[in-house]
Amino acid sequence: MDEAKIGEILEPGSEDQQNRRAERVRARFWSTARRAARQIPFMDEVVAAYFCAMDPKTPMKVRGILLGALAYFVFPLDTVPDLLALIGFSDDVAVLTAAFAMVRSPITP
Repeated sequence: MDEAKIGEILEPGSEDQQNRRAERVRARFWSTARRAARQIPFMDEVVAAYFCAMDPKTPMKVRGILLGALAYFVFPLDTVPDLLALIGFSDDVAVLTAAFAMVRSPITP
């Protein structure tokens, strides 16, 4: 598996890049979500974004934005290490919040 670079992880990318990113997110999402559940107050929205990003009916641009944010959430490339209590997921929260604001309408119940 090729390694993601910090600069490319938040770019929507081509469909092929999105598919590779989706596989990486799929492989690590649930273990990261379990660790972050107590620290992220909107975990239900993170899970909804995961399912929206994995849905092939989601528009490619929306899927790319969500996959970029979710990839940042699951990969250990953070500025603030996720192991630090209380502040570890703060940068992830910022990235996820920005992504959700950009694509809120396509996320459905």
